[in-house]
Amino acid sequence: RDRGHGRKETRTVKAVTLHIPGGIAFPRAQQAARIIRTRTVDGKTSRETAYLVTSLTAADAQPADLQRWTRAEWLIENQVHNVRDVTFREDLHQARTGTGPAVMATLRNTAIGWHRINGDTNIARANRRSDRRSHDLIDAVTSSYTNTQ
Repeated sequence: RDRGHGRKETRTVKAVTLHIPGGIAFPRAQQAARIIRTRTVDGKTSRETAYLVTSLTAADAQPADLQRWTRAEWLIENQVHNVRDVTFREDLHQARTGTGPAVMATLRNTAIGWHRINGDTNIARANRRSDRRSHDLIDAVTSSYTNTQ
């Protein structure tokens, strides 16, 4: 149970050992787990269920471990999706058919990766700087490849 930022959250983990490894179409599966997250914000309650499979035995991964690792993964995903949704306004983008959405996601991920490799933690600020100094990117890409000029 957690409280904070105006919300109450409860996570329940149920893990089972698979007696027939691979019996659920995952060849090295040792455990399957279900995590139910119940969140109450401003009197509204929502519930989310996540399922996971692991090759770790119950001795190597207790339910509390599975829950902690899943939550850490969610935090990482949240950071990436937040940058894509807030900084790049991905949800408002009009590319909806063909390969357009995949191409645009690749370009956004490339920009995020480029900025992070160069030590930027605030991607929005790095984008604004890049907008003002677009020649920096061209110089950086072409400087290692003298034959491309």
